[in-house]
Amino acid sequence: MKHTLVAWMRDKPGVLNRVSGLLRRRNFNIDSLQVGHSEQVGISRMTFVVDGDEHMVDQVIKQMRKLIDVTRIDNISDQLAVVRELALVRVRTTPETRSEIIQIVDIYRGEVVDVALDSMVVQIVGSEERVDSLIGLMENFGVMEMVRTGRAAMARGNSERRKRGSSVWSARSNGLEAATAKDLFSTSGV
Repeated sequence: MKHTLVAWMRDKPGVLNRVSGLLRRRNFNIDSLQVGHSEQVGISRMTFVVDGDEHMVDQVIKQMRKLIDVTRIDNISDQLAVVRELALVRVRTTPETRSEIIQIVDIYRGEVVDVALDSMVVQIVGSEERVDSLIGLMENFGVMEMVRTGRAAMARGNSERRKRGSSVWSARSNGLEAATAKDLFSTSGV
């Protein structure tokens, strides 16, 4: 089963590398990974999807908790969530197929964002199923190039009302306390 996890981490060099390295060393496979700024300055939000059972997901969460720069991790797999993905697809076109491609893109509420003589770039935002479906149709015309963001997810409703389980962990000052403790208990100059 695929599980969607959301982690908040300090926006510092090397944090993404430490997170992905931790998952790689533990043989956890990441199906998709999306990272961007969050609503808090200096905090990035990582949404990643792992494939496995509950035990494996609990292990991922426990390992993530050990990283100083990770301030919170949340498993939103069992929660109502808004899940979207963005894809840009360069499709081969001819004068005869151009209008048909535009009609299909319109049906999927996508956009044509670039046009050349022999191709066009289509943008689609939606559920993974919707993105997969449009890409499947575009393959009939010839997909020349494609990029997908992976899942971006957010739990529905007010964050105070969200169900909190054992798979949620938060440490608002994780790292800050460690830095303070290091300064307080430093033996330098003794």
